[in-house]
Amino acid sequence: MFRPYFITVESGGTIGTGLNIFNLLFVSLIASIFSHLLLRRSRVRKGGSQPSSGWALGLAIGGMTAMVVMFRMFEFEGIFSTIGLLNIALVSVITPRAEALITSRHGFLMLNDRRWGAVLRSMFWRSALLVGVYSAVFTPTIWLFVIPFVILANPSAETWIWESVPKEGRRRLRRLWAEQARVAQSATSAAQASAVFDSEE
Repeated sequence: MFRPYFITVESGGTIGTGLNIFNLLFVSLIASIFSHLLLRRSRVRKGGSQPSSGWALGLAIGGMTAMVVMFRMFEFEGIFSTIGLLNIALVSVITPRAEALITSRHGFLMLNDRRWGAVLRSMFWRSALLVGVYSAVFTPTIWLFVIPFVILANPSAETWIWESVPKEGRRRLRRLWAEQARVAQSATSAAQASAVFDSEE
């Protein structure tokens, strides 16, 4: 889908041309349904790990998308300039991260029995991400509008993934953290006491 857009813009078209809205929605819908089918597998549902599995799946999808876009970007003239290399770096970092957030959110909604809502929301955000990334390839300032959304959504990902941990697992994890904190505190107290004793000598 990026190739005709790339060719149109390179041949003198504007950024708004070359990107067929129907193809965009269709590809985003297919990707969302594909993600949904993978996340509803019995092994994933049994463990309630849709958000964490969605995160891993999103990183894979975003990584493949970023590789395709970066491959085309190396055909640009002057791509090895500072701005060009910075743009490539942003594509390689932001695209997988944003896709992981989208798919993890998809899994979280599935965990809360909002299956079709998950597909439609993922389709919307995935379409917005593709438009943003494709536009940023030719106009790097578009990143100023894409990056804030990723930063704002990032803290929520911890909540989504935490919800996928079973209650018994959460209790055990909290006990483990509390025990580690006590051990660390005891070690710190012992070190301080030893330092005081040495100073008195």
